[in-house]
This record gives sequence, C-alpha cells and structure tokens, in this order.
Amino acid sequence: MASYLPQSKQHESEHLEMPCKDDLESPDSDKAAEPVSTNGYVPDTEEEKKLVRKIDMYLLPMIFLMYLWSYMDRTNIGNAKVAGMTADLGMDSNQYSVTLVVFFVGYVVFEVPSNPAKLTIDRSMVLARTRPSRFLPTIMFLWGCVTVGMAFIHSYEALVGLRVVVGILEAGFAPGVLLTLSSWYKKAEQSKRFAVYISAAILSGAFGGLLGGAITEGLEGAHGLRGWRWLFIVEGVFLSTGTAAVSILAGFILLDFPANTKKFSARERELAIQRLLHDNDAQDSEDQHTPSHLEALKLALGNWRTWIFVVGYMAIVGSSTLSYFYPTLVQGLGYTSHMAQYMTIPIYVAAFVCTAVTGYFMDRIPQKRGLVLGCWMTVAMLCSVVICAVYSLKARYALLVIMASGLWASNGLALSYTSSSFSGASKEVRAITLAFVNAMGNLAQIYGAYLFPSKDAPKYLMGFGVISGLCFTGVLAYIALHIVLRKWPIKR
Repeated sequence: MASYLPQSKQHESEHLEMPCKDDLESPDSDKAAEPVSTNGYVPDTEEEKKLVRKIDMYLLPMIFLMYLWSYMDRTNIGNAKVAGMTADLGMDSNQYSVTLVVFFVGYVVFEVPSNPAKLTIDRSMVLARTRPSRFLPTIMFLWGCVTVGMAFIHSYEALVGLRVVVGILEAGFAPGVLLTLSSWYKKAEQSKRFAVYISAAILSGAFGGLLGGAITEGLEGAHGLRGWRWLFIVEGVFLSTGTAAVSILAGFILLDFPANTKKFSARERELAIQRLLHDNDAQDSEDQHTPSHLEALKLALGNWRTWIFVVGYMAIVGSSTLSYFYPTLVQGLGYTSHMAQYMTIPIYVAAFVCTAVTGYFMDRIPQKRGLVLGCWMTVAMLCSVVICAVYSLKARYALLVIMASGLWASNGLALSYTSSSFSGASKEVRAITLAFVNAMGNLAQIYGAYLFPSKDAPKYLMGFGVISGLCFTGVLAYIALHIVLRKWPIKR
C-alpha cells in the first residue's frame, strides 16, 4: 500500500508536481540540453499526440512488469507463512510481525532520500544523479538475489536481516518510477498512467496467490526442501533472472529524461520539454512569490488541513496492512495451505475492478473525492464490524473481499485528493505536503503488522476491531475535508 505501498508506496505520488526545466536535465547527460522556449508551442497537436503514444509504448509496459514483480516479491512472505515457514524457523506470531515491521522501517527511512517530491526541491538526492535505465534494474536485480537467499536461512534472525535489506533496496524503486513518469507526462495526463502503474500492485497479489499455491503444493518436499523454501527460490530466481533480462532490455527500451534520452529525435526531445515547461507555466505564473524551502515547510505543516489528510491516510494504510495477512485469514476460514493462497486471488481481482472504476469516474467528478472516500471507508468499516459478529465461513470470506476492495480503492484516491486539494499552493508546498502525508501513511503499517496474532485465530476480533475503528476515523476525516474544503479551499 504501497509502499505499494508496497502497494502501497507505491500507489501515492500520482499527482506529484512535474519537474521544472532544470529537473528535466539529468546531471548524467552526455550533453546538456539547450534552454528550450515554449514560444510557438501549441497544445494537443497531432505531432504531440503521436509523441505521447510513443512515450507510452516505451514506458508503460516495462514499468508495469517491473512493479508487478516488485510487489509480488514484497508480499510473498505471507504465502510462505501459511506454507510452514514460521513453524520451521520456530517463530511465533509476534516474531512474524517483526519481520513485517523491519521491512517498513528500512523502506520508510531510505525512501526519504529517494522521494520524488523532495527531488523537486533538492537536486542532490540519489535519483537525480543517475539514469532510470541504470538505477531501477540494478536495485531490482539486487533484491531478487536477496530473495533467493531467504530460501536457505535457518533462523529467525537471518530472516529479519534479509527483510531489512530488501526494504532498503526496494525503497528506491517507487520514487524512481514516479520520477520517470512525472518527467514525461503533463499533470492532466498522469492520472491514467499512474493507474496503469498502480494496477500492477493489485494484480501482483493475484499472481502471487496463484504462484504461491502452485509452488507450495507441487514442490512440497522436493529434494528435501519445504514448499515455502521453494517459494522463495522459484520467485527469487524468476525475479533475478527476469530482472537480468529487464536490465538488458532497459538500455534499449526504458526512457531516461527528455533532455538526455537517445531513443528520440532532437525534435521529439524538444517537443517533450516544451510541453512540460508550458504545463508548469500554466500552473504557476512568474509574478507569484515562490517561498523558500523553510517557508514552504512551515506553510505545509502549519496548514491544519494537512493534518486531517494525514489522519485520513494513516487510517487507510493502517487498515490496508490487512493485505499481508490475506493468506492467514483465509486459512483461518478452513482452507488448506495451498488453497488458502489460491483463495486470495478473488480478493485482488475484485479490488482491481473497484480501483479502476473509482479512478475512472473520479477524473470526471473530482469535487466528490472526499465524499466517495468517506463512502468507501464506510463500506470497509461495516464489513469489518460484521466480520466480528458473523462466523459463517462463506459470509466472512465475502465480506473480506468487499472490505479489501474498499481499502484498495480508497488508497489510490486518497493521495489524488490530497494533491488536487493543494493545487492552489506553490509547487514547493505541494511537494512537501505530499511527502509528509506519504511518509506518515507508511509509518502506519508498523502498528498494523501486529493486528492479527495467531492466538486470536480464527476470529481475529482484535484485528478487525481495530480496523473498524481506523475506518471510522477515516470516514470522519474525509467527510470533514469534503465539507471544510468547499468552504475554505486551500490557496497559495
């Protein structure tokens, strides 16, 4: 969720500001681009539409595939748990929660130096000093190797150590992808492209369940290894070898930045820069005061609306930690180890449909985002409450599917709502606000990792009770925002 999210993380920078002209020029350029004037630029010409289609063909398929693998690798520990990993390593439920937490700690701490919102302010950050076609495949290959190593561990301490390393390595992936996308598309073009990117996180959950069930069922005991070890081996090798192939393809396919890509002609590069400069000029006129970094920080954190967005998003992300326990919860409904993994697939499919439909209609009625968020969080809250009171296995499974759909749909919409609400503020204030809301949301996953201890099986009343309260908090936050922002909109 995120981070993708895992998915998290993920899915949250959808409306981050486009970089200024200096940001379009990578310091790694073979030749710095000449300053490009927007004089004479005419939006939406046939030439520009052709260029956008070409950008789509280069970026979207590969980014989708890379994020699909990224999120699958992040969440496969849930499938390994129900396949016997915790029993073989002598772990209790508290220690399993720790393995989740250490990933998030490393992810959050090291995401800040890679945060694309921060990059708008400070060019000294890591991602501004390299090329996407080099940086992204490299870190992906490295965490794939670490994933393979998990198959050969023999202690809880080793698992924790490797999870920390994976969190650190994956921290740079989402910001790198988001920076790349935001370097090529106008603000009005980003929502659909980010939807393609975010959908990979949801579909990876479905693929992860399918692969997890097939691997742990078919390879259990093969060559003297448990099914969960084969899960890490197969997915890790698949990820590593796949990333090796992607690393080679990235040099030919993945775009860098408009000013230094070698895959486009000089005229295409010029047009790519012109349209982004024009897009930025349309948002911020030259006679408006641009606050300093410190002023922007004070304006962002001193705005009381920012804190309501933080409360709402932390409620969503804290509740969405549920995704790491899908196999465990489904197993508690009476399914066997591999069937528990297969039965997570419908959860992700339903979430994908609801997220896509929500994103499609929210672009048409953006003024209703807060209200729709309140409605989705209400749906999730009611499902969670009913799950606490109803013990029919089929009913609980159906409610879990609906509840997950509401949380996934809310996750992507929440940051879109934050970004659009601060559209009247300066670029620096918007960047800091989004970075702060995202970081606080990721921190919510730390306490969410402790919501479903094994001693609460199969009802898990504490977990669903806490999620009910979190969802109610989210309802209050977003309904309040829907009301107050109509009366007191955020201004520069």
